[in-house]
Order: sequence, then structure tokens, then C-alpha cells
Amino acid sequence: MSAQTETLVDYDEAVRKYDPVLGIEVHVELGTATKMFDGAPQTFGAAPNTAVTPVSLGLPGALPAVNGKAVEYAVRIGLALNCQIAESCRFARKNYFYPDVPKNFQTSQYDEPIAHDGYLDVELSDGEIFRVQIERAHMEEDAGKNTHVGGSTGRIHGATHSLVDYNRAGIPLVEIVTRPIEGAGERAPEVARAYVSALRDIFRSLGVSEARMERGNVRADVNVSLRANPTDPLGTRTETKNVNSFRSVERAVRYEISRQAGILDDGGSIVQETRHWHEDTGTTSPGRVKSDAEDYRYFPEPDLVPIAPPREWVEEIRASLPELPAVRRRRLQGEWGFSDAEMRDLVNAGASDLVEATVAAGADPAAARKWWMGELSRTAKNDGVSLEELSVTPAQVAELAALVESGRINDKLAKQVLAGVLAGEGSPEEVVVARGLEVVSDDGALEAAVDEALAANPDVAEKIRGGKVQAAGAIVGAVMKATRGQADAAKVREILMARIG
Repeated sequence: MSAQTETLVDYDEAVRKYDPVLGIEVHVELGTATKMFDGAPQTFGAAPNTAVTPVSLGLPGALPAVNGKAVEYAVRIGLALNCQIAESCRFARKNYFYPDVPKNFQTSQYDEPIAHDGYLDVELSDGEIFRVQIERAHMEEDAGKNTHVGGSTGRIHGATHSLVDYNRAGIPLVEIVTRPIEGAGERAPEVARAYVSALRDIFRSLGVSEARMERGNVRADVNVSLRANPTDPLGTRTETKNVNSFRSVERAVRYEISRQAGILDDGGSIVQETRHWHEDTGTTSPGRVKSDAEDYRYFPEPDLVPIAPPREWVEEIRASLPELPAVRRRRLQGEWGFSDAEMRDLVNAGASDLVEATVAAGADPAAARKWWMGELSRTAKNDGVSLEELSVTPAQVAELAALVESGRINDKLAKQVLAGVLAGEGSPEEVVVARGLEVVSDDGALEAAVDEALAANPDVAEKIRGGKVQAAGAIVGAVMKATRGQADAAKVREILMARIG
């Protein structure tokens, strides 16, 4: 049954009738210099099949060797997720045929992962904390990349031929697998998004990955099942593969809940299968019937010895962990004096790091927040980009705030300055000078502008003299218009009242 012909149940109705249960598998590419089991370099965007060795290609007689830095990164991730680090673990062969796996098996970990039994507390939009239990975090290698050519969708169905690039084959991964996520109810999509977002932040703070989802550094497989009551056994799950944005994770969960509810309402059965996510339509479509673990015929990898991380080494890594994102956010909120709502808005907008860097460059926290969450957020939204992608640095925003604080420009002029900076015209100081945007505070120039405005508006002048002081706003406005918003409004009002008096 295609996504176009499936009956969807309204989401709110679906979660009233059924209890959703999630399971999320997140893969993160580790930022090592070389691959997991060979010396081929990690190079994003290299010409196809140039960053390979005989091991990457699975050639006969090529023997793997474990990347020690990848093991360290895996331990760092496990500790940050409150996991137990195995005293001994080993790799296994996960057997399946697919063209982008040149060995016909993936070197992974099965019953002996390097990290297990952890948890991550994630904060939802209203400040509620939801604990996600983590079953395991294990090491493995990535597959190559297939490009299907000739079809209209970029998928294998309808393609005339496929190309395989093995540059990605063998790149080290850590896969983090949750236990069934129960009790989220109607907030299941939000929980899924918050969890993947929190993981991405942790990967970055640990320095183990660039964690750029648009490049596939972080990918989520999202499992969804429904059951009539929370006390019932788990329902049959589907697994939506390789979802690579926070928004898509949330949308995929919502869609699958509505889709599965429609099938169950019609008396049908859910097929345990993988599904493809379609960003353009916000729908999923069938992939292949989902295999269980026994179908992969796991067995210990004979070419690799077990890994036994020394306890003292693990403790050294634990001691070296940086301040984790949730702890850091609470500290910064206290230092900056932001309310819970203000801090949540900052985090949800992806602006906390930018504000922190702006404050470090000398700006007042409130001013930094104002510019990133105000004019810059509007610009990013209009341009369809993230705040980080804007052509302005935290140091430049701090410089802009300093110019406003000193009185050299006002907020209205600052917006023009910011536009110049974004257009590549230079630093805020350079834009102010080049565009002549500095506030006019010279008494002589302002007195002349006030006299001109009074002469042009004699009736307003009479109203002010008659005691209607609020009418002064019209004269101040006229002066601001005449000076293109560059007059010092407070000084204009001061001169005006002296003239009238």
C-alpha cells in the first residue's frame, strides 16, 4: 500500500485511542582522521572511490586493525550518556548482502557492546524533563553510498542503474540504541526530536564529531509502534531509516502514528518493515521487511581481538569530559539572568552558543540575546537558513551592541548597519563610516533641524506652548525624518522644549 492511498487518522485522535511507543537508533560518524579498521583518510566530498584501501573494499586477504582514537571517542560518548563501559567487548560480523557493503558483512558489535545501560534526560519545550533509557552504544563501520540514476525519485525503484562510492565504507560509527520509550503519549514526536537534538549537542561538546546532520554525520532510525493500552504488550514496529533533521524526526513520528492508527482502525495489521522518509511530502513509504537479529547470523569477528579498556584509562577519560550541554545551559542561564522561557527560546532557536560567544566578545547578555533572537532570527527565517549560516560573527554582533551602547548609533540605525554587515560591506564600524550612519548629536545641526521643523509646523508649536506636551512627538518625528533617523532623539526633545519655553 503506497503512502498516497493510506488512510491517516487525525493525530490527536490517534494518540487518544492508542499508546505510542518509540525506539530510536542514532548513528554518529566519529571525527577521526582515518577509518575504523584501516588507514584510509576520512574526506568529505572527495572524488568517488579515492579514499579507500584494500580493507575499505573488502579485498581478499586484507586484514583490519582497530582505530584507537575511535575507541576513545566511543568511551567518551558512553560516559556522557551515563553508560557502563564494558571491561571487555568484541566485534562481530553482521551478515547481509547489499552493494554498498563490499565484504557482504558489516563489522559491528552485537552481544558485547562497548557501552551499555545508560540514560539521557532531555528537556521539552515547557521545561519538562523526560528520561530516555539507553540500552547500548556500540562501535561499527559505515557502509558506502549508493547513487541511483535514471529514476524520478533518486531511489532504486525506477532507476536504470546505480553507482557505488566506497569512500564512506569503513568510516567509524557509534550507534546508540534506546530501550522502548514509553509514557510519552501525545508528546512522543517532541520527545523524539528533543532526544536527537540533545545527542547532537553532546557529540559536538565532546569533540567526537562535527555532527552536521545535513552531511549525514548524524542519522536517526525511528521505530514506532502502537498498542491499545500502556499495559498491553508492545505492538509491531516500523523503522523509518536515515532521518537526518530534527524537524523530520518529529514529523516522521507524527506521520507513522497517524498511518498505523488508520491501519489498526480498519482491522489491519502492521507490517514489521523499514520505511523511507520523504521530506517533500512528509510521508513514509515501504522499504523492506525488517529483519530480526537472528537473520543477520552474527558471529564473533575472527580477525580482531577483543577490546578491554583499562579502568584507569576510562576514569581518565571521565575526568577529561567537558561540561555537558544541559549543565552548561543551566550555568549560563544563571550568569545571564535569563528566565526559563527566555533560555528555552534561545536553545530552541539554536542561538545559545552564538549568544555565549557574543557575550565573550564583550556584549551585555541582554543585548546579545536581543540581536540574535530579533533582527538576526528574522533575517535567517526569511533567507531559509540557520543562524549559524548568516554572514555575521558573534564578535561583529558584540561590536554592533557596543556602538548602540555608546550612543553612536540607535537601534533603528543599527538595523541598517547589520544589513550592511550581512551584505559583506565590512565590520559594523566600517559600515557606519561608509554609509554615514552615525547619530547626529551636534547641537548646532540639531538646533537648525528643530527650528526648521517648528517653522514648518506652527500649529504644533502652538499646541506645545498651550500645554499639550505630547504634541512634541510630531516635531521630534519630523526632525528624525529629516535626519534619516540619525538624530539623537533625547537631545532633539531637549532642544525643542528649550526653544518653546
